[in-house]
Amino acid sequence: MSDKNPLPVAKGRAPALLLLVVASLVALPLLLPSATLATEILIFALAALACNLLLGYTGLLSFGQGIFFGVGAYGAALLMIHLQWGMFAALLGAAVFGAFLALLVGALAIRRTGIYFVMLTLAFSQMAYFLAYTLSGWTGGDNGLLDVPRPNIEIAGHVLVDLADPRHFYVFVAVLFLLIFAGALRVIRSPFGSTLLAIRENETRAAAIGYDTRHFKILVFMLSGAITGIAGALYAMLLHFAPLSNIDLMMSENILIMTIVGGTGSLFGSLLGAGAIVLLGDVLSELWPRWLMLLGVILILVVVFMRGGLWGGLAELGKRLLANRNADDKPQAKTKETL
Repeated sequence: MSDKNPLPVAKGRAPALLLLVVASLVALPLLLPSATLATEILIFALAALACNLLLGYTGLLSFGQGIFFGVGAYGAALLMIHLQWGMFAALLGAAVFGAFLALLVGALAIRRTGIYFVMLTLAFSQMAYFLAYTLSGWTGGDNGLLDVPRPNIEIAGHVLVDLADPRHFYVFVAVLFLLIFAGALRVIRSPFGSTLLAIRENETRAAAIGYDTRHFKILVFMLSGAITGIAGALYAMLLHFAPLSNIDLMMSENILIMTIVGGTGSLFGSLLGAGAIVLLGDVLSELWPRWLMLLGVILILVVVFMRGGLWGGLAELGKRLLANRNADDKPQAKTKETL
């Protein structure tokens, strides 16, 4: 990296954003019918957050997120089943697997830009799916990997937290989500994050002032892969099952849709997008077997009328309400001055 002064660091109210996340984490299990559904939302919010680091902050549209999600699920499951690894060790293994696969995919894919980059990630996604299908001895093939355990949190053989209870598992995932969210927020508000934004806005100019853009893109790819791998591992533990669909192209598409609906360039939008898509799927699937058509219509409406996603739409609504309130207060102030 160049000796030049780093690009300006993004400013903002990080404490307020973290408080909003904490409030959301507390409210989810209270508002939803089950802790399992709330946990599923947080897991996919993690995956969408990881995708947002690529798409929203670096401008990389990747269809390879399902690769890292699936390898995290399979990797953690195999470590727990065959080596009896505990919860934290399995999650660490999933993060390492996800980061390593992201390194391989990213190192090859970023050699091209634009549509060619997208096509490369799409090709890698298809290759990963058929590889998982072929290695049925490891992945279970069409049947998936069954009997995935959910280890308790233990110290010296003493159980501290029984994660078999869905409420306890939700709290564990919520704490993990908060830690990762805070870490990602720290990253994007650092000089590293500002450099990613510079690459998104104008990669040629960022390279011209001395930044090794390939180096930064590989690093953010690995970070995204590690977080997505953790999300995949948690999903396998939630279901006690690692299906082949975890590594399917459809999984990459779902993660991308959650990211776009929530709002690209917004970490909290990742939580909104995951919540919206998971809840819509849960509600609409009971109303109509072809509910994906309705989901498509909703996605079109969001893209056309809420260009910043749900988070952008809420922010715009807040600005309008504040502007209307200020406009209503001004005549009153003038009346008082006249009197």
